Amino acid sequence: MAGTTRDVKVIIVGGGIGGLATAAAFHQRGLEVEVLERAAAFTEVGAGLTIQPNGLRALDALGLGDHLRGGGPADPPAGIRNSRGQWLVRNDVDELKRRFGPWATVYRATLVDLLRAAVPPEALRPGVDVRRVRPDGTVHHSDGVSTADLVVGADGVHSVTRRSLWPALPGPRYVGYTTWRLVAPPQPVEGSVETWGKGERFGHVPMPDGRVYCYLMANAPAGSRIGLDELRERYARWHRPVPALLGSTPPEAVMQHDTYELPALPSYVSGNVAVLGDAAHAMTPNLGQGACQALEDAVTLAHAVSTLGVRPGLAAYDRARRPRTQLIARRSRQAGAAAHWTSTPVTALRDTVLPLLPGALFSRSLAPAYTWTP
Repeated sequence: MAGTTRDVKVIIVGGGIGGLATAAAFHQRGLEVEVLERAAAFTEVGAGLTIQPNGLRALDALGLGDHLRGGGPADPPAGIRNSRGQWLVRNDVDELKRRFGPWATVYRATLVDLLRAAVPPEALRPGVDVRRVRPDGTVHHSDGVSTADLVVGADGVHSVTRRSLWPALPGPRYVGYTTWRLVAPPQPVEGSVETWGKGERFGHVPMPDGRVYCYLMANAPAGSRIGLDELRERYARWHRPVPALLGSTPPEAVMQHDTYELPALPSYVSGNVAVLGDAAHAMTPNLGQGACQALEDAVTLAHAVSTLGVRPGLAAYDRARRPRTQLIARRSRQAGAAAHWTSTPVTALRDTVLPLLPGALFSRSLAPAYTWTP
């Protein structure tokens, strides 16, 4: 580590996956860290999460990857079906693992706990509401004012840090569909599969303990609230095991969030402040890369700053991360578009054409994401 960074203090705004990974990465390099989290506790409300090979390599850089691998093997996505159960895209799962490496599934809260344990307890400050961040490293919050050599905004899609630095830039935009997440009781499923209908889809991923992480997306106006009974009716005629998964899930296990993405920022850095994760590049969940990209951000930023110093390190971080994350955000937007078509003739054409495409198309399109190394 360069001597110029030995006494650097880093304030991280946000204590989710990206913020805690950033704190762990800087702490690992001997820098002083402080994490300001608005919530009363460092925890995660959520369901399951798939960590893809690039995300596991980022966790390896923190010494944490084997904790997830030890939870049990996980397979890459098996493919996409239509609502009748016919395969539209079928992946060679063994070839994906051979080419790119392992996948892992984990509960969001489990990953947060793992990252939190890698940060000194005295560095964690829950219940602190950040209200403004200045480019010079000054942070105004509910407990007063703090200063640091480097401030990292990891405060999500509606980031206060980002709004403070670039108030004139457009904010997050609703993509036209809402998302539900849930964990169903243990039952057999055929791997990780996504099903496409007309303007809606359903995905299921087996978890290490036998439960099944499920996600649903459907076209809807922003702010729509649809309960489990309506979802069960809506998906009642889809192929097995979709109705059974919804039928076995209690209403309190279902979470709904509207889906937003962030217009491309001109920079991830301003002065002594950087943004990362959803605060920098919130993307649609279609590729499952949101958490993986935040993990990549964290280890890249910590390496650049600890090696080069604050200002040169921030410049290097921006050069490395902005083109990559904005590319993946565009690909994610494109990957899910066809699932939300609503025209019967157009979706029928989609269901006819997709099975005719080359089988290796999926792996080729995602190679840039999966092959990243720290």
